[in-house]
Amino acid sequence: MDTDVSFRVAELLLAGFKCSHVLAMLALEAQGRDDPDLVRAMSGLAVGMGQGFNCGALAAGCCVIGLHAGRGPGDAAEDPRFADALDAFSGWFQAMAKERYGGIDCADIMKFDPVLKAERCPGLILDTWARVAAILTEHGFDLAAPRPAAGDPVDPSADPAH
Repeated sequence: MDTDVSFRVAELLLAGFKCSHVLAMLALEAQGRDDPDLVRAMSGLAVGMGQGFNCGALAAGCCVIGLHAGRGPGDAAEDPRFADALDAFSGWFQAMAKERYGGIDCADIMKFDPVLKAERCPGLILDTWARVAAILTEHGFDLAAPRPAAGDPVDPSADPAH
């Protein structure tokens, strides 16, 4: 595990950010960007959408994949690799969380217990970030490169059809 990422996750958690914030911030920082509105929007995913539903790390991991491959306001379509990357991540998360915690919901993972949250969530965030990064890389995405806006030149070597 990357020690720098481990320290950054700990730093963000100690500053009061939740799993969804941390994953968004790691993705933005990898691109050398700052987007307070995106980080703020991730609040809606935290603590299982505030109700213990799907883990915020699962939802945020899907959002990070969308940041790299999803459709934007000016984009004609999502990247053709999006569905496969999303499927790979969500399938991994479901299998991992079911095995470790009995399910994918925040309520399954931390059971609204501050001690369990402190024990489980940092490692879960690190594992999620590592898996999202690996899946994006495996699917040909550069973690440091934002998705080109509509009309920007696209590197044809990044297109799996070439």
